[in-house]
Amino acid sequence: MEGGFSYKGKTLLSRVDPAGKADRVADSVQIIDGTLYLCPSPLYGYGLERLLSRLEQSPNSAVLCIEAEPELFAISSGYFSETLKRSPKLRLTSRRDAAGLCALIRKEWGARVFRRLQVLRLNGGWQLYPDLNDLEDALRREIALDWGNAMTLAKLGRRYIRNMIRNLALIPKHPSIDRLTFGGEPVLALGAGPSLDPVLDALALRFGEAAQQPETRPFRIVCVDTCLPALRERGIKADLAIILESQHWNLDDFTGLSGWGVPAAFDLSALPRSANVLGSRLFLFFTPWTQLDIFRRLETAGLLPASMVPLGSVGLNAAAVSMRLTRGVIITAGIDFSFTLDSYHARSSPSHLARLRRQNRFTSLLNTEAAFAQTVFHAVSKTGGKVLSNPGMKHYRSLFETQFGGCSDRLFDIAGSGLPLGIKTLSMEEAFSLLITCNDTVNGYNNNMNTLTGNDQTDCNEKLRDFAFGELDRLTLLRNILTGEAPMDYGCLAGLVDECDYLWAHFPDYAASSRRPDLAAVSFLKRLRAEIDPFLKLWELTAIPSAPLVSVS
Repeated sequence: MEGGFSYKGKTLLSRVDPAGKADRVADSVQIIDGTLYLCPSPLYGYGLERLLSRLEQSPNSAVLCIEAEPELFAISSGYFSETLKRSPKLRLTSRRDAAGLCALIRKEWGARVFRRLQVLRLNGGWQLYPDLNDLEDALRREIALDWGNAMTLAKLGRRYIRNMIRNLALIPKHPSIDRLTFGGEPVLALGAGPSLDPVLDALALRFGEAAQQPETRPFRIVCVDTCLPALRERGIKADLAIILESQHWNLDDFTGLSGWGVPAAFDLSALPRSANVLGSRLFLFFTPWTQLDIFRRLETAGLLPASMVPLGSVGLNAAAVSMRLTRGVIITAGIDFSFTLDSYHARSSPSHLARLRRQNRFTSLLNTEAAFAQTVFHAVSKTGGKVLSNPGMKHYRSLFETQFGGCSDRLFDIAGSGLPLGIKTLSMEEAFSLLITCNDTVNGYNNNMNTLTGNDQTDCNEKLRDFAFGELDRLTLLRNILTGEAPMDYGCLAGLVDECDYLWAHFPDYAASSRRPDLAAVSFLKRLRAEIDPFLKLWELTAIPSAPLVSVS
């Protein structure tokens, strides 16, 4: 192309053989299967056909072209060859926001397809993207998130669904969390990070005995279950505790708290034994940890409580539940996503007490295992001090800002040793003043929204029993087909495999992906068969509560 190509004072195409130069760049790119090649401003598409020809042997690689300038997008749309436009491995978009691009990638190619990202500079168009590095980092984080979700689902997916089936028996007895409201009253949302201790100490000084009981406080307290022991030590009774953890170490959070009577927001996938420890009212919610057909059936049957966005962190859930319960001001504290050499959680939390118990001449109180791990890095806290964090904590901190950064008009954080959360940080005195002055008691906490009528319970019990018997029939037919007791019908088998996707959604080769099992694969059918009997026992217990249950933990 003679004369090159310039736009907004930047030379995007060379005067000398721009197509040849782009082809040579495409030839020099290292081709690794599972790579998403990000091409900023492809212009006339030079080099893309050469690249696609090299990707023919890489089934899980693709090219995403971004042309955010309207004039340049029109050029690319008009000059791209039919080969480029028809290729399933290439997409051209005018979007440049990370969220929109992540949604586009999942829509076009699905989740867990790509393992890495590589930026491809075929011309000078990349100069038009000053935020290219940030966009590149965001896409890399999203790819890593997909694989992290897959590993979590492979490890815990079976436990999540088993917990949920056992917890379905709670639905006729306890209301959904959307039956609870704090009206316009302010909420103090507490995590269990190290910065919680000075906040609780300041609460006692500022409010005295009035801070201890919900009836005398001018605000509400929503806390994660891990900080309940720290509250109990100071005589502070929360208005609501968030119970989310699905594994047995969650019971450590309730040591010494049996029958304390703190109301709890309980996730259906949480450890069933945790539902009864506090001996108080439960408000149920549901977090869809992946896409399963059984969720659709439960919703259709009217057996699902209010749904919450899956956030992965009980601290984030405390903020999300608070946002749902009140239209007033929310102050967060103890949601740190950081730690220090001698403090990982607040005092009296299970991990802190465990370190105290283990201390002797040979074991220090310092948390050296966490502090000197290879992935740990130094960070700056809200007050400018040095703290420690890790990639997992940093991810949740970024997720907090993404989820709640737009709520700056009523969501605030208290200054402390935690990482900045992307919302306004207040001093302790400013935060406590807000909790008092912003108290709107009109349409406040409704204590009558915590029970179900007898008719509601009877109707819900009948629905649950019918649903459980339906699942038993479904699983029994699937088992009979796989064992040869029923005639093989591949159409019926395919339908049952899709409907009973909770049997295999945690398999490592399918977890957190859009891939459907190959019914011709004998190895898959054998694994599927091994999952059926434990779930039959769970559904039997749900349909007939007095039926004996063989342990499936």
